[in-house]
Amino acid sequence: MRKLRIIFVVLAIGFVSASQAQFTQLELFSGFKKTDFTLLSSYSINDKNTLNITTLAFFQKFRERENQIFDEVGVQPTLFWNISKNVAIGPSLYYNSFGGFSERLSAKFSLKNARALLVVIPTVAYSEKKDASLAEVFAQFQLNTPLSEKMSLWFNGQFLSVWDKFKTHSRSFQQLRLGLSYKGHQFGLGLDFDQYGPKPIQKSSFGLYYRKTL
Repeated sequence: MRKLRIIFVVLAIGFVSASQAQFTQLELFSGFKKTDFTLLSSYSINDKNTLNITTLAFFQKFRERENQIFDEVGVQPTLFWNISKNVAIGPSLYYNSFGGFSERLSAKFSLKNARALLVVIPTVAYSEKKDASLAEVFAQFQLNTPLSEKMSLWFNGQFLSVWDKFKTHSRSFQQLRLGLSYKGHQFGLGLDFDQYGPKPIQKSSFGLYYRKTL
């Protein structure tokens, strides 16, 4: 019941963010072993577009009972100050169903053109539950090739690595997507790899995904 309440809060936050966002991305991945839902939104809060709030919300649900200990929910709003076109920095408060609350400071480095996107976000944080500092690196890339006026081929990847006290592995994942985009609707094949704990327990799932950018 508690997880259902948390998921409801995640979706409510996502709906509020999406209603104001300049950029909102929704993705649903459903594989043989798990289902993921992810929302990413970003919107400016000043006229010069130097300050924006980026919100990430997600939940992950495994199908098999023995893997449901890895079910996961996360919500993270971040206030970014855009130092330049490609660099931003800002604080955030993150809630994760495994790690609890953490206060964080992140830098964002991004490169973008019409056919490619690369984002790297290194983070330092303090976990209240673990009473310890941690380091995290998140990276995302997108590549697309037009096939016609309305259709294009997309290859997407997301990567995360978290280290407690800057030395002990805590959580990592690698998410790969290959699909077609038609009139703004992207769909195709997905492959997820997840690692948990200092001696990583590894899980993988193959399935289908749908992504929509608003």
